[in-house]
Amino acid sequence: MRALTFSEYGPTSVLEIADVPAPHAGPGQIRVAVRASGVAPADCSHRSGRLRGIMPVPLPHVLGVDAAGVVDEVGAGVTGVRPGDAVFGIVDLAVLGGGNAEYAVLATWAPKPDALSWEQAGGAAANVETAARTLDLLKVTAGTTLLIEGAAGGVGTVAVQLAVARGATVIGTAGAHNHEFVAGLGAIPTTYGPGLGDRVSALAPDGVDAVLDCAGSGSLPDLVDLAGSPDRVVTIADLDAAKYGVHLSASAGPGGDPQAVEGLAEAAALAEQGLFTVPLAATFPLEDAAEAHRLSETGHARGKIVLTL
Repeated sequence: MRALTFSEYGPTSVLEIADVPAPHAGPGQIRVAVRASGVAPADCSHRSGRLRGIMPVPLPHVLGVDAAGVVDEVGAGVTGVRPGDAVFGIVDLAVLGGGNAEYAVLATWAPKPDALSWEQAGGAAANVETAARTLDLLKVTAGTTLLIEGAAGGVGTVAVQLAVARGATVIGTAGAHNHEFVAGLGAIPTTYGPGLGDRVSALAPDGVDAVLDCAGSGSLPDLVDLAGSPDRVVTIADLDAAKYGVHLSASAGPGGDPQAVEGLAEAAALAEQGLFTVPLAATFPLEDAAEAHRLSETGHARGKIVLTL
């Protein structure tokens, strides 16, 4: 099969579309013929070598942690799904890749909602899992006031919608040009950067209950001050988190996690009710994956970047 791979760490020039052996569904897994799959900042970090000290991957490596497609193999012990079903999901996180290919093995999945296009579903699962997991860690429920740093990005846009659906009041930071976009998702927009504390205090005079950092821009000291305690802050992007006593939530662990399945089902149900969507920053054919990585590395993509097959 064709797959997006890299055999050495480096810039986007190390990416190649290679012919690799197709994977097969093992126990508890399904295989899909991929229609679309996501590109995440973590993919760029793996490719560049930024994460090799803490999350090494075997080389050559097939990139991509989520995908949407049509089931064509069902592993032993799997029920409730059969060949021909349309699904979206996440690869086995113990493998850390494989979604950007013609075929992908998923360990966590849910039926693809009709309300989401293939491109939206292909880029949804990993962000949904991350957003749902971190909102759970922060105990975001009805009545919570939540600050999301980086609300216009892939995870941020999902976290805003899930938090609002749970009954939270959400303040989301973004560039001024993205304020209308963030407000359309249900958040109160404000600008990131110097003076954030004063701006958030004006919007939430009683303070914020929790903070989710999706940007990793070095703002953790300010975010901890706003939350009042480091245990009320979770980051998914700042590798210096431990320095400030903040929890870095990088992944849920091996695939098939029941909480991840619940998160995908939650998002799918909301999508069918018209309460959840997946904003797309851009879509590229698999052959233009290097351009997709370059866009991701700007840090200014509004929504999810997706590869199509």
